[in-house]
Amino acid sequence: MAAHRLRHSYLSCPFGNHLAIRIILDTNFLFIPSQFHIDVFEELNQLMGQRVEPLILSTTLRELEKLVQSRSVKKSKQASLGLRLAEKCSVVEVRPKGNESNDDVILRTAVNMKCPVATNDQELRKRLRKAGVSVIFLRGKSTLAVDGSV
Repeated sequence: MAAHRLRHSYLSCPFGNHLAIRIILDTNFLFIPSQFHIDVFEELNQLMGQRVEPLILSTTLRELEKLVQSRSVKKSKQASLGLRLAEKCSVVEVRPKGNESNDDVILRTAVNMKCPVATNDQELRKRLRKAGVSVIFLRGKSTLAVDGSV
C-alpha cells in the first residue's frame, strides 16, 4: 500500500539511525481516543511502520483550549483529553494570515512542511488531497487508514 512508501517529511530521531515521520494532528483526530477507545499514537506508529513524530499547531492548541470552555459537557471533556494528548506532540508555532481558519493554517503548514495530516474532517480531507497532501483518517470506527502516499 502507498502508506509504506516514504517520501519526505522525515525527522532525525535520537534513537540511532531510525527516522521518524512527522504528522500534523487536527483537533478532531485527538477526539478519537475518547470516542472510539483507540490509542492514536500507537496506531500511527503501526500504520506507518516506523516511529512517528506527532505535531500539533499552536492554532490547534488554542482551538482545544476554547473547546474546553464549551457549554457542551461532552465537547469540553473531549477537548480536555485532547489537550492532555497534545502534550505528547511537538508544537509548531504558526500564525494565521488574515482571516485564515484553523483548517486553512493546517493546509498551508502541511504543504510548506510536506507533512501528512491526521484528521477526520471530511471537508479538510478533500482540500488536503486536492493540494497533494496525504491524509490519515479513522476508517470504520476501528482502524486508521491513509489516503495518498506518505
